[in-house]
Amino acid sequence: MNQLAQAHMSPQTTRLASDWEPASWQTRPSLQQPTYDDPLELAQALHKLGQLPPLVTSWEILALKKLLGEAAAGRRFLLQGGDCAESFDDCTSPLISNRLKVMLQMSLVLVHGLQLPVVRVGRFAGQYAKPRSADTETRGSETLPCYRGDLVNDSAFTAQARRADPQRLVRGHAHSAMTMNFVRGLIDGGFADLHHPEYWDLAWVDHSPLQNEYRAMVESIGQSLRFMETLAGNSIDSYQRIDFYTSHEALLLHYEQALTRQVPRQQGWFNLSTHFPWIGMRTAALDGAHVEYFRGIRNPIAIKLGPSVTPDQLLRLCDVLDPEREPGRLTLIHRMGIAKIDVALPALLAAIKAEGRSPLWVCDPMHGNTEAVANGYKTRRFKNIRAELETAFDVHAAAGTHLGGVHLELTGENVTECLGGARGLTEDDLALAYKSQVDPRLNYEQSLELAMLIVRKRGHGGA
Repeated sequence: MNQLAQAHMSPQTTRLASDWEPASWQTRPSLQQPTYDDPLELAQALHKLGQLPPLVTSWEILALKKLLGEAAAGRRFLLQGGDCAESFDDCTSPLISNRLKVMLQMSLVLVHGLQLPVVRVGRFAGQYAKPRSADTETRGSETLPCYRGDLVNDSAFTAQARRADPQRLVRGHAHSAMTMNFVRGLIDGGFADLHHPEYWDLAWVDHSPLQNEYRAMVESIGQSLRFMETLAGNSIDSYQRIDFYTSHEALLLHYEQALTRQVPRQQGWFNLSTHFPWIGMRTAALDGAHVEYFRGIRNPIAIKLGPSVTPDQLLRLCDVLDPEREPGRLTLIHRMGIAKIDVALPALLAAIKAEGRSPLWVCDPMHGNTEAVANGYKTRRFKNIRAELETAFDVHAAAGTHLGGVHLELTGENVTECLGGARGLTEDDLALAYKSQVDPRLNYEQSLELAMLIVRKRGHGGA
């Protein structure tokens, strides 16, 4: 057994072996699961899925767990971002590379400003399913099943399109594999080389109010790198590539179960569909199927926490999901909304601190700030996103806890889905380039602006 795997071997694995298996979630109440009309077709698709190669490896998972443990201890910062829901149609090289570019640009800002290594985790290569507030959608006199993401059905409003199709589970695996293959190829080929951050430029640099600040930062990093290499007498190869990990909400448990595997020379079970799965707020019931599934996998895991979560509920979830208090195992992502964060968050921080736990705390300033405006668009105001993130740093500082990361819905495209930001997008601007079929995302310019905000806030006394 290699040292990395041995260092992350948890007693939890052995203890759970006799009372957990990948299918044990099926004995619990399961929410947000589609209804398939042909059990045999579902079984055939799951059998096929179970024979396909995994999307990630156990050693990548264990390496990420170690990095997340360091982020919880304040030695790294987590940047987790990507699409609200991926689309099969968007599995194209320009969209994937632009999404990667904006994540690299944000991490460049954070590394430079925070003087900390950044853990980069994409919300992609698997984010094909979305929870919904209702099972059905009505337009006029017709009612159909709701759109649950491309892993389940199609967004077109027809009976055939809205049917839960088991073959989409296999297609989802294929599109995730293609996305990961391209991302790995880009990174291994030097796409993320810090010697050439100018390669990451997107069109925003030509017109953004932030362009001078960003270009000055790129030049400063280039000068620093050249200076270190002059002293060393050769090229610093470690700056030519980065580690990049994937994450998604593990919502469709049949899909996750089919990709949950045992691997040679390791104990326990790994979800090999992603490095870093999370439980959404709608499916975090203590006695529910998702918590039952998550307690048995060795991946680092996260839980989304809304303003309705009580300290007692949170502590009981922690006891079930991380009984051994393993470093890097548990990330708590709070998404309160600007109107509730300063009231709801302090009690959770105090309860976790009193228990002596040290999870990685992460702020999601997106999901609690969604609203519909008069012209019918679903949007988020950049000023509210910014305010929740700033407040999160302040609340953690007051509690004596550490905010170690941010979780964002963003894209590398020039969309107009969130109001405000450096260009001051208005409600009338939403119609210009609103492309999301689910939730509004930060565009590339707003994403960089938020990264710069994090640096200013955390670099001047934030926790």
